[in-house]
Amino acid sequence: MKQLATLIFLFSVALASAQDKKEQPKSQIVEAACGQCQFKMEGHGCELAVRIDGKTYFVDGTSIDSHGDAHANDGFCAAVRKAEVVGKVENNRFKVTSFKLLPKKSESK
Repeated sequence: MKQLATLIFLFSVALASAQDKKEQPKSQIVEAACGQCQFKMEGHGCELAVRIDGKTYFVDGTSIDSHGDAHANDGFCAAVRKAEVVGKVENNRFKVTSFKLLPKKSESK
């Protein structure tokens, strides 16, 4: 009986551990820019947006100015950049839990 109880306990711990691993979202590389200036989205001023699989979403969880000057030559209002993100689409907005702007690739001469 003790062996059965131990086996059930170990099985439930293993199952809980497997579920935790499944629920952890994976990062993905997306295009990031100002939704209005670069992606031609309707909004009320410059706001960070991402393009995932051809669809654009405004971002919640970080702001356009949290990643440098949006109006600089390489800022989000002037250029589309790559970013590594973790999050999910909810109510037609991208709820980000992690946002890492990737370095620009050097242009070959």
